[in-house]
Formats: sequence, structure tokens, C-alpha cells
Amino acid sequence: MNNDFHSQNDIDNQGQQQARSFSKPIVIGGSVLLVIIVALGALIFMQNQKLDEAVLRTQELELENQQLELSNQYEELSSSFQQHEGQMMLFNNDSIRAEYEAAKNRVEELTAELKRRDRLSSQRIAELQKEIDTLREIMRHYVEQIKELNQENEALRSENKTLANQNNRLTSQVESQTAVNRELSQRMELAEKLNVTGVSLKGLKANGKEQRNITKAQQLMVTFTVTQNNSTPVGRKTIYLRITSPEGNLLQGNGITFPFEGATLQASAQKDIEYEGEEIAGIKIYWDNNATLNPGTYKVELFADNYRLCSMDFQMKK
Repeated sequence: MNNDFHSQNDIDNQGQQQARSFSKPIVIGGSVLLVIIVALGALIFMQNQKLDEAVLRTQELELENQQLELSNQYEELSSSFQQHEGQMMLFNNDSIRAEYEAAKNRVEELTAELKRRDRLSSQRIAELQKEIDTLREIMRHYVEQIKELNQENEALRSENKTLANQNNRLTSQVESQTAVNRELSQRMELAEKLNVTGVSLKGLKANGKEQRNITKAQQLMVTFTVTQNNSTPVGRKTIYLRITSPEGNLLQGNGITFPFEGATLQASAQKDIEYEGEEIAGIKIYWDNNATLNPGTYKVELFADNYRLCSMDFQMKK
């Protein structure tokens, strides 16, 4: 029996040894597998973390690009407002001006915010994008109104130019007609003027005979003829004589004066005639000399009714 017991124990010990020798590799393999699983988990965790960081950085870069693009859009819009500010004078509507000023100030405010803040949230960028869309619509409406006003002003300028051309033509016609009327009036006035012919100047002796030596002449006599003129008003006419010496001095006529072209002139002598529209020949006007006259060129002028009837030069010799 003891032998059987020992045999059984030996068998049990052998079985336990076999079991221990079999379970040892399993434990080692399980440990290795666990290590591998932990390593893989750590690797996956690190990769996921890097992926999350890459996604976050991508999102940050995208937000930075959106903010930069939004900043550029606001800068452009601000420049557009500044560019059109000088055309505000086109608007008489105070509400339009107020809307423009409010929009311009809002653009400047948001532009300053974009410059001041390094990073905006996606929500704030979305809000600013909506605002810039609204402000762009205001600017578009404003530009359209400017365009309409410019078109209206261009139409008005064209109309004014047409009216100005018409006025210029009318003015030219009026001036032309005025010139014609003035010429006709001058012709009528000239037609009324007395006409003289056969004007002569002679020196006389004390007895009334001709004196060819001017230095010895006691009188000067101007002879002329008034021709027929049916356009000249009839009646009493005073003819004034002016004789100018070679030295350019008027031969005085005892204070005789007469009006001419708004001035008062002195005369050497005068003569009254009755004019009935018919020719009057041989009219004589005398100037009495009380000094020695010099030889040379003497100018004779006759005036009547505010007209100069003639102006002639005569060479008087010694």
C-alpha cells in the first residue's frame, strides 16, 4: 500500500511539474502581448494627440486667413467711403447724409478693431462678415444714387448747354439787329446832315479885295455852298467856323462857343442861314484879323446841328 501511495505521489509531482513547465511560456507570452498592447495604445494616443493639434492649428490658420481677408475687405470698403466722401455735396437729403456718415464711422470702427485684436473667434468673424455685407450694400446703394445724380446733372448740363447756345444765338441775333438798327439810325442821322461843297479860304485886304500874301491879310473869308437835301429838317441853321493856324492854334472868335458830341468847342466865327431844303450857294463867313498871320497850312472846319460838315486844309503863302 505504501508503494502504491508513493507511486501516486510521484505521478502527481510529475503532473504538477509538467503543468508548471507548460504555463510558464503562456505567462511570458501574455506579458509580452500586454506590453505590445500598451505600446500600441500609447502610440495611438500620441498620434491622436498630434492629429488633434494639427487639426487645431489648421483651424487657427484658417481663422487667421479669414481675419486677414476680412481686414483687407474692411480696408477696401473704408477707402471706397473716403473716395466718395467728396461727392456728399450732391445730396440735399439729410437722411442720406446721416446714413452715409453712420456707415463710414462703423467701417472705421471695425477696421480699427481688426487692427487692434490679434485673433478673433469664428463667431466674431462671422458677425463681422455679416456687418461688412450690410455696409457694402449701403455703399452700393450710395454709389448707385451718385451715378443717378451724375446722370441727372449731365442731362441738366446738356440742357443748359443747349439753352446757352440758344441764348447765344438769340443774343447774337439781337446784337446783329441792334447793330443794323444803329447803322440805320446813323445813316438817317447822316442823311439829315447839311452837306457843303466848294469850300475855299482866302485872305482879304481892308477893302474886301483878295490878298494872296497871308502876312498882309486883314480878314480871312471862307466860302461854301449848302447843297439840296430833302432829309435835312428845314429852319434856321447856325454854321460855326473853326480856323486853325499852321502852329495849331485856333483863330479866336470873340468867345463864340457851340456844343459838339457832348463837349463845348470854341469857334472862330459863325453864320446863321434859313434852310428850306434847297441849295444855298456862295455862303461866306468872315474872320477879322488883328495880328500878323504866318504862311503855311490852315485847317478849316464847319459845324452845324452837332455835325462836322467838313474838315479841309489850305496852303496859304507869303
